[in-house]
Amino acid sequence: MISISFAQEDKEQRLALKKANGYVYEGNSLINEDDFISGEMAYRQAISKQPNTVAGIYNLGNAYYKKGNYEEALYRHEQAAKATTSKSEKHKAYHNIGNILMQNKKCKEAVEAFKNALRNNPTDDETRYNLGLAKICAEEQKDQQDENKDDKNKDDNKEDQDKKENEDKKDKEGDDKEDKKDKGDEDKKEGDDEKDDEGKPKDEKEDKGKGEDDKKKEQQKPKPQPGQMSPQQIKNLLEAMNNQEQKVQEKMNAVKEKGVKIKTEKDW
Repeated sequence: MISISFAQEDKEQRLALKKANGYVYEGNSLINEDDFISGEMAYRQAISKQPNTVAGIYNLGNAYYKKGNYEEALYRHEQAAKATTSKSEKHKAYHNIGNILMQNKKCKEAVEAFKNALRNNPTDDETRYNLGLAKICAEEQKDQQDENKDDKNKDDNKEDQDKKENEDKKDKEGDDKEDKKDKGDEDKKEGDDEKDDEGKPKDEKEDKGKGEDDKKKEQQKPKPQPGQMSPQQIKNLLEAMNNQEQKVQEKMNAVKEKGVKIKTEKDW
């Protein structure tokens, strides 16, 4: 029973492989006739019959590559490289992977793909030539990236320098404004010092203060009360009396000398 089962399974696999190869052949014919849609469908049928059929996967990848669908082409060739154990088939798959990466301007990755192709077939001059082109492309891209990085650093440095200059300018303008404000405050303070609380000039206040002091002194002098004489009036009166007494005495002396009698009158 077991031997019969193995024989039956092997027979089914051979039949599936035969059908898959038939679809691959059909797909190749359709692609050559520029019937991409029908050719793609034939390759997919081949893969559905035999998922690991490298011919169907590889040829479908080539069909996508010719149509410019590099994303699908890359996926199918990577799938083929993993599915096969044949060095020849691996070489072809990696070679095409390198070409697709070059089309996508991924030169550094293409270098590794072509190296893998040569590991499986070191005698292929076409792969070696493509590897040389990929290396040149990768080096140019590296130089361009370094140049762009330097330009970016210069731009960043210039931007930082401009930003610093703007900040310094703002700081200087702020300092100038602060100085002007301080000077204005000082001038205002000096002006306030020269004025009293009522806003009048200090000198005027001082002069007014002096007048008020004199006025206060005069007010502090004793004022004459009704029916009384001030000390100054008394002094003046005494001086007048002395003067009058002297005049009377002079008159009296004069009479004695002349022998003439005169009538005395009050001068006050």
